[in-house]
Amino acid sequence: MPSSRRRATLATVAASAGVSVATVSKVLNGRSDVAPTTRSLVQSLLREHDYIAPSPRRAEPVATDTIEVQFDDDFSTYSTEIIQGVVAAGAELGVGIVVSVRKKIDHPAAWARDLAAAGRRALICVTCDHLTTRQLAALSRIQLPLVVIDPLHLPHAGVTSVGSTNFAGGLAATQHLLSLGHRRIAYLGGQATAACNQARLHGYRAAMEAEGVPVPPGYTRSGHFRYQDGLECGGAVLDLPEPPTAIFAGCDESALGVMEAARARGLRIPEDLSIVGFDDTQMARMASPPLTTIRQPLREMGGVAVRTALRLAAGEKIDSHHVELATELVVRASTADVRCAKRA
Repeated sequence: MPSSRRRATLATVAASAGVSVATVSKVLNGRSDVAPTTRSLVQSLLREHDYIAPSPRRAEPVATDTIEVQFDDDFSTYSTEIIQGVVAAGAELGVGIVVSVRKKIDHPAAWARDLAAAGRRALICVTCDHLTTRQLAALSRIQLPLVVIDPLHLPHAGVTSVGSTNFAGGLAATQHLLSLGHRRIAYLGGQATAACNQARLHGYRAAMEAEGVPVPPGYTRSGHFRYQDGLECGGAVLDLPEPPTAIFAGCDESALGVMEAARARGLRIPEDLSIVGFDDTQMARMASPPLTTIRQPLREMGGVAVRTALRLAAGEKIDSHHVELATELVVRASTADVRCAKRA
């Protein structure tokens, strides 16, 4: 993890203020026997030097240990699966879990300082858009371990991450639809630059190319992993002069949007349109009809992230900075053999 400068010490601050280390320590501990002007000067220099009191490392977690799990956006069924996995692992290991939504970070040093002051033992970021060099440097200065779950962008070298086999999942989803006789298959994904989206798209294209099936213009679209994007992008491909008979959506939530777009056009699922999602969240099982999807082991990913974070906090070396857990095709009622539908 990169670090832009040496970590400030009490001696550094004391030298800048022209006072003793003991005086700086008194200010930090809220002692009253420091003159107001001296206190103000020391506090100002503590902020200027981005001073953060070092947190002692312990080989074993205790009941007061906490790990913060930060999300980039509002919670969804995807988030719920991750949280359940993280909380279960925390309970098993005796570590408290704090969940928060990570908005724009304008002052990385203050952000890192707050995490340290709250006694966090490690930080887990979920589907973070990106972590800046300044943010990584701020975490490095306080020696706070970081683990990223399902990163939208490839992390900086040295940043530990946990994900799934997105390429294999995209390949399996498309192969399933091809095995059912579909040849006009569209892919509706998330952000075009997101690493997980690119891997799923490459899996889709690899399966289509292996079968010698061309991908018509307009059959691949990018948006966000949201219901509204599935609704809009699904409607757009279904309104093409030669619409697809099957759609592979980049997540379950957008797959439900596709379902609604199909119903609005009088299409039956799966008789007129087959749909495959990705994630296998609770909404996939509750959909009507239940959604065929690629199971991403979200709870397991959360558990692996917690265990990895604790190993890093204990100063252990890990074998790999990136772990991928296997995906799996789960067949339900939203896909059907297009050849049977034609005969019917």
